[in-house]
Amino acid sequence: MPQAPIFEHPLNERMRTFMRLEHLFERLARFADEDDPWATRVAIETLIDIALISARADVKSELLKELDRATETLERLTNRAGVDPDALQQVLGELRAASAAIHGIHGPIGQCAREDEFLKSIAQRTSIPGGSCGFDLPHFHHWLLQPRAARQTRLAHWLSDLTPTQEAVRLLLSLTRTSAPMRSLVAENGFFQESLETPAPPQLLRIRLDALDGLYPEVSGHRNRFSIRFMWAERSGRPTQTDDDIPFRLSCCVL
Repeated sequence: MPQAPIFEHPLNERMRTFMRLEHLFERLARFADEDDPWATRVAIETLIDIALISARADVKSELLKELDRATETLERLTNRAGVDPDALQQVLGELRAASAAIHGIHGPIGQCAREDEFLKSIAQRTSIPGGSCGFDLPHFHHWLLQPRAARQTRLAHWLSDLTPTQEAVRLLLSLTRTSAPMRSLVAENGFFQESLETPAPPQLLRIRLDALDGLYPEVSGHRNRFSIRFMWAERSGRPTQTDDDIPFRLSCCVL
């Protein structure tokens, strides 16, 4: 039996940025290795999106802050009873390695891709619907017709300062997601809300519905309070909130 899906909602801007990057890195990994030129198109457009996100926010500084904070948090667990010292040291080693790799990036993250004239020309046209077709970008069309190995070499070059970012984001989100257990709760009349008056506000909500039955959670919230409405996914028209009491499981994650 397949595992029930989990819906996630970030509670601060830093987590939103990390989750958007994770989504884009996953999409890039899905299409970058394929031989089909159409898949390479998707990979290039995704790479441009990653470079743009990295330019809008100080991702390098934010990653280093989170890696340092996670390291300090876990170091405090070193002598705590019930903690596996070998597993803890392994995770700490991964955090330190990720931090060193980010420090090793010369300049801002994504600079290699952002400053490439070929990618700049594509980025300028992709904002126009259909703007990256063959007659608009003949150079791009020609490049897509090159052998897979040649395309892979160029992609690897553009990703040179993004690979450490991908690993750091993966590690931080993995630790955050596993930082809190799931609680069993009930949303009365399809609605649930909770205050988050804690010294360390949660960064991420994770919601699991054991039986979807056409329902999905719609979350609104920030670091101090959140609410969840369980909505019917209508085939046509606007989604509507259910009047039923909905059992679900929730974790409020903070590393």
